[in-house]
Amino acid sequence: MPTLYLIRHCSAEGQEPDAPLTEAGHEQAHLLRDFFHEIPIDQIISSDYTRAVASVTPLADMHQLPIEREPLLRERILSHEPLEDWLTPLRQSFSDPTFKLPGAESAEEATQRILQVVEHAKAPHASTLLVTHGNLLALLLQHLDPQYDFETWRTMRNPDVYRLDDHDSTPSIEHIWPNK
Repeated sequence: MPTLYLIRHCSAEGQEPDAPLTEAGHEQAHLLRDFFHEIPIDQIISSDYTRAVASVTPLADMHQLPIEREPLLRERILSHEPLEDWLTPLRQSFSDPTFKLPGAESAEEATQRILQVVEHAKAPHASTLLVTHGNLLALLLQHLDPQYDFETWRTMRNPDVYRLDDHDSTPSIEHIWPNK
């Protein structure tokens, strides 16, 4: 039975693909490394955005593992245009997974994208880290367990870590870090 650790990246200076971690984000990356010190990890798959890769680089170095950069783990595109009120369409997308703004990605489409990575990560590895972004991670959690919703996304932190285990094809999700 594989274990997936689902990680939202550390604090970054922006939303652009090449946005670096903040000073606090670099400190958080080292705290993540320390958190996973005693936990066996077989592979690391990360969004190819700079902030995601940088979030687990110290951890990868400690475990002497490569970071597989996976574009399917990029953040969901809610809109290609700046939105004055982006929370309203984001909230709507959690209640109506087919809703999408012109040229953007629906929650359903984004969820299918991350599920491809989850399936790939399950075998043959026993323990995998998936490093992604808040909206995409929240959509995956909601797909696996409807109790996770828009409010889950609103309360997520940078970074955040969830443990996903499959028990007889029934997903078990545990929020393991940071401690609430």
